[in-house]
Amino acid sequence: MDRQGLVQLDTGACLFSPEEAAVCPDGAITYSRDYRMAASTRDGLVNPTGEVELARALDERARRLFRRSLRLRSVVAGSCNGCEAELVALGNVVFDLARFGIQFVASPRHADGIVVTGAVNTNMRLALEKTYEAVPPPKLVIAVGACAISGGPFAGSPEVSDGVGDVLPVDLWVPGCPPHPLTTLDGLLRLLGVIERGEQRVNR
Repeated sequence: MDRQGLVQLDTGACLFSPEEAAVCPDGAITYSRDYRMAASTRDGLVNPTGEVELARALDERARRLFRRSLRLRSVVAGSCNGCEAELVALGNVVFDLARFGIQFVASPRHADGIVVTGAVNTNMRLALEKTYEAVPPPKLVIAVGACAISGGPFAGSPEVSDGVGDVLPVDLWVPGCPPHPLTTLDGLLRLLGVIERGEQRVNR
């Protein structure tokens, strides 16, 4: 609840399970088929009105650098591998991420940014920081999934960070458990300015 008594829905912490909707009385939360949920800020995922603040495009200089070719390094920082399975699906013939000039690479030294999945457990924190340091500037950080955004079901545990935002600056937040490939793709294309920014109401 916020100070005005309105319920705040944090899609960055949602696991999108039927139990989350069932526990709320009078259909306060329902699911829609709208996949557009990625935001440029953590606060953009928390809203009492049912409106999602969709991701904003990078500044003009960054778009000139990245628009034609974006290379990303994946960092699995303590994940169940559900988010990774959906990221792999981005490369299949249905979603074909490469047609937009976006590809995953093996080395952070060849990357423009990192995609972080998982709750950033204590065993992976140093590896994540070193991977980030190895990416040449300017660099992007994309948090994918509830664990990377908020710690997911492990939030509050001393063994994990409460989201990658506690460790690194984040440019794109992609909610879900795991996020649908279209949610990730939509967020990336909005970040690059390929899709215009806008507001989208979700069913609440």
